[in-house]
Amino acid sequence: MTRFPAVAMARRNLARNRLRSALAALGIVIGVLAIATLGIFGNVLQLSATQSFGGIGNQVIVSPNADAGVEALSQRDVIEIRRIAEGRGTAVPVITGGAVIEGASGSTFAQLYGTDRPDVLFDVRNGTIPERLRQGAVVGPEVADSLGLTVGSLIEVEGNRYRVVAVMAEAQDISPVTPDNAVVLPPEEFADQTPSQVVVQADSRADATAIAAGVRDRLNARTDRVSVFELGSVIDRINEFFALLNSFLVGLAAVSLLVAGVSIFNVMLMSTRERRGEIGVLRAVGVQKNDVLRTLVVEAALLGVFGGLAGVVLSMAAAAGLWYFTPIELSVVTDPSNAGYLLLAFGFGVVVALVSGLYPAYKAATLDPVEALRG
Repeated sequence: MTRFPAVAMARRNLARNRLRSALAALGIVIGVLAIATLGIFGNVLQLSATQSFGGIGNQVIVSPNADAGVEALSQRDVIEIRRIAEGRGTAVPVITGGAVIEGASGSTFAQLYGTDRPDVLFDVRNGTIPERLRQGAVVGPEVADSLGLTVGSLIEVEGNRYRVVAVMAEAQDISPVTPDNAVVLPPEEFADQTPSQVVVQADSRADATAIAAGVRDRLNARTDRVSVFELGSVIDRINEFFALLNSFLVGLAAVSLLVAGVSIFNVMLMSTRERRGEIGVLRAVGVQKNDVLRTLVVEAALLGVFGGLAGVVLSMAAAAGLWYFTPIELSVVTDPSNAGYLLLAFGFGVVVALVSGLYPAYKAATLDPVEALRG
């Protein structure tokens, strides 16, 4: 501290009236805690929502446009979509339907999907989903649990028997093609083999956007024959909403920090009034205005730093409590983007403290030494 006399003097001055200094710093603590906590909570909600969609942002759904009188996708449409997706993702034609599934222990209604590439759309829980589904059936977890099915079990669908080759894993993402209550069969097993839709699993969000644009340009060049739904646009809207929500929450919390700044302003102003005699003595013995100004500004900065650090620590504890007491995953709470709100809150707290202390410090530094000694 001998290398930084202004810091040593500022600490001594704050320690002389600890209660008042603590109350001023408490305002900073509350403000920083409010900004950081609300910012982190909003960001965690956004990350959780985005995570729940998983790979849905990389999917493009192409279906016939019923409003234009198109009832089905042609084989030519499927070929064209595959050409557009080549090198950027995998296009999977899907036939949809529904039927009663009968097993050894009972029956249940299930969603039917007809595709030869279920490995692209679904994860596996038991068994192995073949790269090309030519025979057998892949059943969803709810169907398997309801009927007591395992790999090798037999099921009956509309009078036809199929052996279960794999059981799909539960859906981890929100997707229009859900595996939970589904049975996937080879397309050849359907009387009408016309695809109900084509699901394009792109390699990235950018690839999904490019594929969607390509499908619109080529298949809808003359008329809107197909409907193209880029699921990444849903996530973009959700992100925009949460970004707006975060800004509102942080702005609301910033009000409390501004109130804390008024508290520091008051403390510093009262402190300079009570120390007029001391400041007059310092000026009389040759202490320059800049030295007095520096000391008082450092006092305000120390209030901001200590209050900011305490607020950051409490915000981290609040984030840990969010993980401990809620279903939020730890990876979401510890995401690096949350650190930005801690830095923002700490920096804002220090700036508010400095700004609040500038005028009282300037007023004290410009006191006339004779008038100050008179009190």
